[in-house]
Amino acid sequence: MTLLHTTTSNTTAQVAASVRDAVKHYGHDDTQVTALDHVDIDFEAGAFTAIMGPSGSGKSTLMHAMAGLDRLTSGSIVVGDVDVTSASEHELTRLRRDHLGFVFQAFNLVPTLTAIENITLPMDLAGRSPDRSWIDHVVATVGLSHRLRHRPSELSGGQQQRVAVARALAGRPSVIFADEPTGNLDSTTGSEILDFMRHAVRELGQTIVMVTHDPLAASYTNRVVFLADGRITGQLDQPTPDTVLDQMRRLGN
Repeated sequence: MTLLHTTTSNTTAQVAASVRDAVKHYGHDDTQVTALDHVDIDFEAGAFTAIMGPSGSGKSTLMHAMAGLDRLTSGSIVVGDVDVTSASEHELTRLRRDHLGFVFQAFNLVPTLTAIENITLPMDLAGRSPDRSWIDHVVATVGLSHRLRHRPSELSGGQQQRVAVARALAGRPSVIFADEPTGNLDSTTGSEILDFMRHAVRELGQTIVMVTHDPLAASYTNRVVFLADGRITGQLDQPTPDTVLDQMRRLGN
């Protein structure tokens, strides 16, 4: 899957995901809710981007739509060279299996598998051999070396989240979608994982799109995209906790 798919008159822009005129409705008639309201946004390849906004602003809906986990009502989404909105379920399965990584709040671990089996599962399903030195590095970074043979039920919530982060990074996917990846971790472990994710972007060219409500977590990224009522309301490059807080206060007002 190539990440080069958008151009301007003078340059070719490296874009990992493009969203155009995205609309998502839930419900019908009097119960209809608009989660995305004509959203246009590009996510740069090799960048760490945060999506922020009040509860119900459309953050998770946008990310789920980009990952092919939810279908738009109208509009289009392209990830790499795959048109997610027109792709078949088989094509979406291949996209998610071979090119995307996921970290979600609910962990989505397989309860009958050990931690290490959960970490390597996407590669096993794709028939790819894991890079053991990279796996060891990821596991050590998230502090799981002594828990690899434990099943999810034998791990704390924080440890399960670390397994989910390690699984997303293990295959070095084209894009990682992360929904509150440090939400169940203590501040020290959360900072270590955010540091590692930033390292994966800077040193390995990884692309990460993260939904978060935490200004400190957002400050680890290259750019923050703000949503309110399903619309893009602003962007912030090279964010700090203070500049993110200021923007969030303006959204609240």
